[in-house]
Amino acid sequence: MNHRNLLGLAVALAVMAGGLRHELAAAPAAPTTLTPAGQPLEAAYAEQLKALQAEISKVVPTVDEGKNSALQAAREAVKKAKADIAVAQQPLDNIAGAAGLVGHRKNKWIAGANKGIAAAEAALKAATTDAQREAAKKDLAHWQENLKAGEKALVETQAALDAAKADEPKHIQARKAAQTALDVATANELKAAKDLLASVEPFLASDKLDAKLVKCGVLADATPKGLAEFAQQGKERESLVEKLLADTAMMKAMLAAGGPKSGKFGEAMEIYTGIQKASPRAKDGVLQRLALAISLEHAVPAVVDPVKRYLHFEKAHLGGELDPAFKDMSVWELRNVVNGDESDEMLAWGREMLRNYRPDHVLNPDYGWRYSAAVTTDVKYGSQNVNNDLPSLQRYQNIIKNGGVCGRRAFFGRFILRCFGIPTLARPQRGHAALARWTPNGWVINLGAGWGSPDAQGVMEMTDADFVLETQARKRPAEYEKALRACWAGDALGQPKYVSMKPDSGGWWSNLAQFQKMQIVADVKPVQLAALGTELGEANESAEAKARALVKAEVTEADKKIAVGPNGVITIPAAACGGAQILGSFGGGHQLFSGSGAITFEVEVPGAGNYALTARVATVQDNPKLLLTANDAKEAVEIAVPYTIGMWQQTPPAQLKLAKGKNSLTVSRPEGSRGLAIKEFTLTPVK
Repeated sequence: MNHRNLLGLAVALAVMAGGLRHELAAAPAAPTTLTPAGQPLEAAYAEQLKALQAEISKVVPTVDEGKNSALQAAREAVKKAKADIAVAQQPLDNIAGAAGLVGHRKNKWIAGANKGIAAAEAALKAATTDAQREAAKKDLAHWQENLKAGEKALVETQAALDAAKADEPKHIQARKAAQTALDVATANELKAAKDLLASVEPFLASDKLDAKLVKCGVLADATPKGLAEFAQQGKERESLVEKLLADTAMMKAMLAAGGPKSGKFGEAMEIYTGIQKASPRAKDGVLQRLALAISLEHAVPAVVDPVKRYLHFEKAHLGGELDPAFKDMSVWELRNVVNGDESDEMLAWGREMLRNYRPDHVLNPDYGWRYSAAVTTDVKYGSQNVNNDLPSLQRYQNIIKNGGVCGRRAFFGRFILRCFGIPTLARPQRGHAALARWTPNGWVINLGAGWGSPDAQGVMEMTDADFVLETQARKRPAEYEKALRACWAGDALGQPKYVSMKPDSGGWWSNLAQFQKMQIVADVKPVQLAALGTELGEANESAEAKARALVKAEVTEADKKIAVGPNGVITIPAAACGGAQILGSFGGGHQLFSGSGAITFEVEVPGAGNYALTARVATVQDNPKLLLTANDAKEAVEIAVPYTIGMWQQTPPAQLKLAKGKNSLTVSRPEGSRGLAIKEFTLTPVK
């Protein structure tokens, strides 16, 4: 199937986009001014745009003033209702703030003071010198004063909370009444919008004008000057522009997927063409959509070579390394997979690291935490180790090694999702960073407040509400196409575009497009998914959460079988060990994951003597040593654990003495040890 036919099919529109430049580094920089060769090109493109706008304006439906006035009145009512809700909510927010202050003084201030007192009293009791006793007494006095201050502050804040809560029922009723008024106003607004949409339904539902609309849209978004600046750089680039402007399906697909960065349609077309030359597989299915997504997302040159980026993901997809859902991703979704700042080598490392180190996160049946749960279990919260970042490591390797707060944790979460082909976006909050991620049931938030939080700063330059609306409406491509036509009509008439962060922005048609999306979602009634891990945004998770994160593997007796080689080397598989979680391994068989507990196993040896023990391990943090004891020996043998950056590696051998027959071995971890994956232990007789 050629690309025109496939793109025509994909007028399941949210599925496509296009373009490519093969050698990014070698490509000449685009001029910022027009040359004598570019000036007539700009004039020609401008003339085409003007002619299309004139032609389209004659056939675009006129506004029904009565229905339009009804919609404007309904919109004003919604605006007022939202303002009333904000007023009604303020006293409740004040109560919540007072309750939070009481909790802080109880659980942080006073609890911290009591902890300090206990530590000072213990130090005083253990003191053996006058200096130690004086220091402990001074510390104890400090914490006792701190406790008094905390208790006094608690009395004051509790009194303020009690006073505020006296009127809480009244405020709750006022908030409910305001919400009811908003619900009514919103329903009226949608009804008025539906009436207006019905009057232009024949136009929005027909594709008869699409060729003119999309060409007009491309010329308007790219601007005649922008196209001329690209085309003036040579006949080949001029030809690419002409090819694009003659290809309705390609233009339609590009616009449907959000258009190229900064309106660089010529550059996107060049990138797409380069990918097609580089790979014969880029013409069908998800690989074509991938090529289109990369073309649009990298139309503005960045640190990534777009052809190499495409070839990387093509290889990973064909090798079965990406999430199973990748094959069904739309172009718009794929754009949010391929737009990271990491190198292709780091993407490959991320996949191999997680498959080696935490296969449970790769296989997690809970899509909301698949892959990204690695942040909560293995990216330690805190900045104290950030200064240990190594210049020899890449950014994301340093983050999982040394941890971080806020942004670093969210950055790693987005990185590991991109590694496996899951769309993800930054979702900053005031004073905090979180991430938004794709799931089969809709987009969710990891590590932050839910959709609509007043602290959120939006996603992709959209408000939370508009982003969720966009993702939900795109799930019905045929209906979503109507919203696109409304946008294209606005472009043809020269109306301003709707800007999410400015609710009163946009012309009549682009606002109508928003209501078309609302109608799609109202008809489908999707469930908005709650945020995940809101309690983990600024802290490590509990032990219970860690336990839930591990996916238990099925282990048979055959899996536990200890093998003895002809040279007397004994291999103890992870499945034969106790004290740690046994997981299925991507390398076949099983592996174990240990936090800080002891690992135990039994092994039978043919004769007493010295044996060298090694372990095949994978680590993503420094793990200085294991402590090995045999048969309850009082002295432990130390095993150095290498920092493997997530790859499998043998530990250096540690020698121990075993008795003939059955021996019980214990491998313990010093307190504070980080995660450790072990594939197997090996015992080799020492002669």
